[in-house]
Amino acid sequence: MQPCKRRGSGIEDPVSHADRNVYPSAGVLFVHVLEREYFKGEFPPYPKSGDASNDPITFNTNLMGYPDRPGWLRYIQRTPHSDGVLYGSPMAEHVGKPTVIEITAYNRRTFETARHNLVINIMATEEFPLPFQAEFYIKNMNVEEMLASEVLGDFLGAVKNVWQPERLNAINITSALDRGGRVPLPINDLKEGVYVMVGADVPFSSCLREVESPHNQLRCSQEMEPVISCDKKFRAQFHIDWCKISLVDINKVVPVYVTRPEPGTGILPEFGEYDPPSESMKTRDYFSDFLVTLAVPSAVALVLFFVLGYTMCCRREGVEKRNMHTPDIQLVHHSSIQKSSKELRSMSKNREISWPLSTLPVFNPVSGEVVPPIHPDSYETTSMPLMQTQTNLQNQITIPQQRPSG
Repeated sequence: MQPCKRRGSGIEDPVSHADRNVYPSAGVLFVHVLEREYFKGEFPPYPKSGDASNDPITFNTNLMGYPDRPGWLRYIQRTPHSDGVLYGSPMAEHVGKPTVIEITAYNRRTFETARHNLVINIMATEEFPLPFQAEFYIKNMNVEEMLASEVLGDFLGAVKNVWQPERLNAINITSALDRGGRVPLPINDLKEGVYVMVGADVPFSSCLREVESPHNQLRCSQEMEPVISCDKKFRAQFHIDWCKISLVDINKVVPVYVTRPEPGTGILPEFGEYDPPSESMKTRDYFSDFLVTLAVPSAVALVLFFVLGYTMCCRREGVEKRNMHTPDIQLVHHSSIQKSSKELRSMSKNREISWPLSTLPVFNPVSGEVVPPIHPDSYETTSMPLMQTQTNLQNQITIPQQRPSG
């Protein structure tokens, strides 16, 4: 299929590649690497010499017609300069159903895109499921490192050397972050950790069973490393946490059947489709709702406003009406109190008070003038300052200076 592009409008259609078909087996780990080199031929080369492979490229994967991938399929890409990886473990119910994954590559330098479809045809196997399954937790690996074919092959080789099975397959790989693990600190080259599940057709070896001994269980409860005789066969490349190993014999697992409750009338049947209401529905009149919501509260508020206004403005007694209902002896008593109060105020203005020393006549040694105090009868004493100046006084007495005789 020839790639097609549309330019000039600011939006480019993704370059379309031919579909790629893969045939994974049910119950076996599926890994597909999205290689950046596969898409670089469709992007313009980098302008600088020697940096043609340095374009940052990211990938977006989704099931055709849906915004995300199937539940069993995961995707990881650590940086825009590394390849992306699709991985997961399809189950038996996915057999015979082609899964079309749309893969879109984005060039983060030129903002061009390229797309191709990955058709996953899941095949049935007679070995599925393998009866004996063991899950290992590897502390010194990230998930994208473990998905590399050579690293995964080395691990399966070490397990096969310890277990000695006839058939051994990797069933699933899960990052420790997906199991609730914490992101490691960026020191000492710490890794996130990864869980690897493998299956075999023979019972577990005695070395793998050592972790179930009471002595090792006690050491695990005390957060101490258990003593495993075959740990040295993994230690050179893989640091396994033996306290987190899980050994499962599916022949002894008791199946649990959960009965689903009967759905009610408001629940759609399984595999049903939503039937929206037809366009011939009758229109609803909202005028009555408007009256109930706005008009009725407004009318009640208006009535309360008039009642309150009438009570405050039209129901006042007034001074004349109050005096008519007041006994005469009480009015005379009140009037006499007012007259006595006025008389006391007028008498307090005319009383003689002792003047402070600061208001006594002041003698000026230069001019020989003496400033007398102002009489209290002609000025209000409450507003008189304690210190007087010659410029502010209206009545000044000039005292003649004595001349020498003869």
